[in-house]
Amino acid sequence: MGVALYDESKILTLSALEHIRMRPGMYIGRLGNGSHIDDGIYILIKEVIDNSIDEFIMGHGSKIVIRLKDNRVRIRDWGRGIPLGKVIECVSEINTGAKYNDDVFQFSVGLNGVGTKAVNALSSDFEVTSFRDGKFTNAVFKQGILVKETSGKSDEADGTEVIFTPDEELFGDYAFNEDFIIARIWGYAYLNTGLSLEFNGRTFRSSKGLGDLLAKEVADEGLYTTIHHKGERLEFAMTHVGGTYGESYFSYVNGQHTSDGGTHLSAFKEGIGKGISEHFKKNWSPQDVREGVLGAIAVKIKSPIFESQTKNKLSNTEIRTWIVNEVKDAIIDFLLKNPKDAEKISKKVMQNEALRKELNEVKKGARESARKVSINIPKLKDCKYHLGQSVAHKEKCDNSMIFITEGDSASGTITKTRDVLTQAVFSLRGKILNVHGKKKTEIYKNAELYNLMVALGIENGIEDLRYGKVIIATDADTDGYHIRNLLMTYFLTYFEDLVLSGRLYILETPLYRVRNRTTTEYAYNERQRDDAVARIRGAEVTRFKGLGEIDPREFGQFIGEDMRLIRVSLPGVTEMHRSLEFYMGSNTPERRTFIMENLI
Repeated sequence: MGVALYDESKILTLSALEHIRMRPGMYIGRLGNGSHIDDGIYILIKEVIDNSIDEFIMGHGSKIVIRLKDNRVRIRDWGRGIPLGKVIECVSEINTGAKYNDDVFQFSVGLNGVGTKAVNALSSDFEVTSFRDGKFTNAVFKQGILVKETSGKSDEADGTEVIFTPDEELFGDYAFNEDFIIARIWGYAYLNTGLSLEFNGRTFRSSKGLGDLLAKEVADEGLYTTIHHKGERLEFAMTHVGGTYGESYFSYVNGQHTSDGGTHLSAFKEGIGKGISEHFKKNWSPQDVREGVLGAIAVKIKSPIFESQTKNKLSNTEIRTWIVNEVKDAIIDFLLKNPKDAEKISKKVMQNEALRKELNEVKKGARESARKVSINIPKLKDCKYHLGQSVAHKEKCDNSMIFITEGDSASGTITKTRDVLTQAVFSLRGKILNVHGKKKTEIYKNAELYNLMVALGIENGIEDLRYGKVIIATDADTDGYHIRNLLMTYFLTYFEDLVLSGRLYILETPLYRVRNRTTTEYAYNERQRDDAVARIRGAEVTRFKGLGEIDPREFGQFIGEDMRLIRVSLPGVTEMHRSLEFYMGSNTPERRTFIMENLI
């Protein structure tokens, strides 16, 4: 193979538009096809709504209307409207905007003048209209290129309207999932009390902010009255949930969901530990104080520093002290005013302490393979890069993943085709123990459950998680679905925060291969299979009963760039506990009746 000539002719200078379209991941994180809540088409909606939220935060406009029809998105706010002489620049020129001016936007979500420009560049068509002081300016773009500009008088109220369609050339055959959009809209409502958001005729608003968020999550599972504090720059809510291991949090900065937390979340957790321990004048372990906590925190910061454009993790260090003190003081104030709830918290912490000591005893007495020593984990084919391992190779570390498979056949197929730098494989021997309703000590009594925990690095919480994604990869048959349920029960019972952080996924692989001598297509359901059969003349249909039946030479595409993943998400803690009890609990007659009534 010849080496390409490297000279002046190979040096390219791209316009901002060209760069966004060539490297969309730098601006919106990922493309995707709409099957994941963080896919690019939802980030485009978010970027536009964020601008409207910024207007609301600054006291302008208390309503946002979102419409979605035929993949075309329309978003209208009643803020100040973009200054009419700068409409085109604000949606097409990088590093142009008012977010750099603290007098205009003090607590902005958007920071770098990029968001709406990315939406414009990544849309097949994009239209913006600003209404301001009885006048309007309208601009129409195609793939980021201006094609029409109109200005004149208007009877419309001040505000901005953006209409766009994500570009199929970039996103492929995508589809919006309205549930994902609604989940994000609820987040905006919880974080902005007094704001009304309307989506396709349905209105969303919240009067108690994060208090409403936690109420939706825990329902009747909270052990005491939810602690809810709202200050000038900080709002938080928290409670303890029974029957839960670990701690789970929702965290936000200037309205942005920081899914990976950051310094504000660390300070929140420290404040919880200090507040409860100081009130009871006990030297309790922070781990015992926070075990079973479900909390939410939202902070407003003038100059937030995020680790990336997607703003998943906050890095500001100067905010720690005041957050810790405000959280601590608010919790102490609540405990003083609510002695009955304080007593329930005290009992919960002492129960946590007793369970931890029991667990430590089990650890000490467990078999050699279950002791916390450096061991060679059986059935683990590891990768080179791990989450949080290296700043120099951050992208590879963030993209690391582990496939949990059933048996050597399936793991063998994945092992032969995986990317050894970022993809690890853990092979189960078969069906694992159903741990619903069992204590965490069961992990240390069961070699396979223990080895899985150590392989993931989550024994002491997800802060030490070794992979960006934990992927359940089981066969698409009855046994495979059962193993999938057993694994989800394992994670939801002992490591619920892993699920809430959005790290747990299910791998979708094709059920059918439809081919003739010239064409091969893969189908993920019967409808796709039938469509392929109708298109391909003389088609031969193969049903894949297990991952091991797919030839490694063709399997690689299913765990590559176009890998289809379903993120495991929770409708709420209460609903999750009820579902686990019904499907994995001991209510055999009730479950048998359900199966018989719904069996086709």
